[in-house]
Amino acid sequence: MKTNVRRFAAPLGVVVEGIDVRRVDDAMWRTLNDLFCEHHVLAFPGQTLTPEDQMTFARRWGPLVRHPYSGMKAHPDVIELRNRGKAKDINQHWHSDMTYNAAPPKLTMLYALEAPQFGGDTAFANQELAYDELSSGLRAVVDSLKAIHSAEGLAAVYGESQQEAPRAEHPVVRTHDETGRRSLYVCRAFTRRFVGWSREESAPLLEYLYHHASRMEFQARHVWRAGDLVMWDNRCLQHYAVHDHADEPRVIHRVQVEGPVPA
Repeated sequence: MKTNVRRFAAPLGVVVEGIDVRRVDDAMWRTLNDLFCEHHVLAFPGQTLTPEDQMTFARRWGPLVRHPYSGMKAHPDVIELRNRGKAKDINQHWHSDMTYNAAPPKLTMLYALEAPQFGGDTAFANQELAYDELSSGLRAVVDSLKAIHSAEGLAAVYGESQQEAPRAEHPVVRTHDETGRRSLYVCRAFTRRFVGWSREESAPLLEYLYHHASRMEFQARHVWRAGDLVMWDNRCLQHYAVHDHADEPRVIHRVQVEGPVPA
């Protein structure tokens, strides 16, 4: 296979052209993983995949993680995302996926079956850059903190028990298990408070970190086309599904790969 790799933004991301992900051998996988660790987002345009094909490629990186509240009946490890209108879109915020798990997914992989004619981008924010750009004084503070993450709000959306929703404690700054780089690891969707702090005490600092984490200079966007397969590193990125495509159809299949316990 003759491949072409090009960056799509300075903060993160590369497009890998000329590759059929159904035919990736071990040597190519090692090359892709090196690119993934360096650039955090890989986009593969022009794919033709069944759910089984997508799951097989994702398993190159490890076992799949099943979402606690969603999944296709025929393929429980695959979530089908459809445009149901902005009012019903629960992803209108910056977040990392499933941080309420003790071991959140290391990566998320989306495959677009149908893309809108305009809008509907996925935005990403590099949390390694976010950590690096904190002052030395604030880095010293957050380096010492852990935070409680919870799926209570998500459980309420799906009509499930909030008391039984998954919860976990994670360091506010996590170290990437493959690269050793450090990144900020809090998100508005699931972080409730710092361990040992009340929610009222935690709120001002968390609010600052949420805004800092999504600064424009840390961001890049992927503009979807049908046949795009995009994977991102959930260990060091936040993302945002931008709902600016009105009622335009957008159908995407999502899978996730098991990750380590954040440390």
